[in-house]
Amino acid sequence: MTDRTTRPDRGGDQPPRQAASIVPEQAAAPDRETGGMPSGPAPAADPAGQPAGAAAPAAGDESYGAESSAENAVPRRDRAQYGMCAFLALVGGLVIFDATTRVGQAINSADPIGPKPVPILLGVLLLIVAAIYAVDVARGGVGEPEAGEDVDLTTRIDWRTVLLLIGAFLVNAVLIDRLGWVISGTILFWGSAYALGNRHYFRNLLISVALSLITFYAFAIGLGVNLPAGVLQGIL
Repeated sequence: MTDRTTRPDRGGDQPPRQAASIVPEQAAAPDRETGGMPSGPAPAADPAGQPAGAAAPAAGDESYGAESSAENAVPRRDRAQYGMCAFLALVGGLVIFDATTRVGQAINSADPIGPKPVPILLGVLLLIVAAIYAVDVARGGVGEPEAGEDVDLTTRIDWRTVLLLIGAFLVNAVLIDRLGWVISGTILFWGSAYALGNRHYFRNLLISVALSLITFYAFAIGLGVNLPAGVLQGIL
């Protein structure tokens, strides 16, 4: 045999002994600061079933029951909505009154209905809507808050745009009888586009003229209503 026997009595080195493996009862995570094993006993669980040191329930969880009860409570009546109901009823009454007192009878044999039924129908519908609205408010109905996609409710009102739009409508109201609808309507459409931020002046002018002419002939031919022609009388 070529292998040597390593025995102490023959002058050889003593063979190494294997270290006994020790299995801990419970492995603990090493300490992050010292790199060693933490000292002391493992944390015990509290009577509630959670280990010691665990985070306590959030305060919002405790108030969940209160919020649920508040949601289930009867909503308060918004008495300000009665003002809108009264406004709708007033408008409906004025429309019916105007249709029955100021609108004339049909003068064309081809139109036996006349101009009265449509405004009377609209007035009656406004009264019905006002009544239904009032009943809904009395029963506690409230409108849902608006959740616009691109509307920031904290943004201030752009008064410049509002005033420019009002000015365009006022100019149209003043000039429609003198210059006619085609010219005043062109100013109205062009001014509205400018107020809303469109700066394509020449293109907007062409579109405004086209819209004015289309509406002028649509009322004249389609509805039989002649809009003021103004200085363009005899041309249009």
